[in-house]
Amino acid sequence: ETYAVERARIVLAHPDYAIWLLEMDNLLVGHAAAGPCGLPHQDVRPGDGELKRLYLLKDYQNSGWGSRLFETTLEWLERDGPRTLWIGVWSENFGAQRFYARYGFEKVGEYDFPVGKILDREFILR
Repeated sequence: ETYAVERARIVLAHPDYAIWLLEMDNLLVGHAAAGPCGLPHQDVRPGDGELKRLYLLKDYQNSGWGSRLFETTLEWLERDGPRTLWIGVWSENFGAQRFYARYGFEKVGEYDFPVGKILDREFILR
């Protein structure tokens, strides 16, 4: 339900959200999404931004494309000036955790994210 088509339509139509697609040779190889922070952390304030998603197909990881997508997203999130930025990352995605740490993000909390009938443990980074 989190990734339902109708929800995507609503998000795409909203000016506070943005989605980027990375296409290579007519193949969608990655995407990123950003918007207002919706993470369950007591320090989140109105106006804070969140990287909602950053995905790349495995063959395109570790080639600089993730950094380009992420930096584009950061620039968009701070287009009106600096603000607190947040990221939720799966607790078992060690590569992503290392990636975000290189940009100075640190773990500041945890929560459970529903994936179907399963709850994935997520880390909150700031």
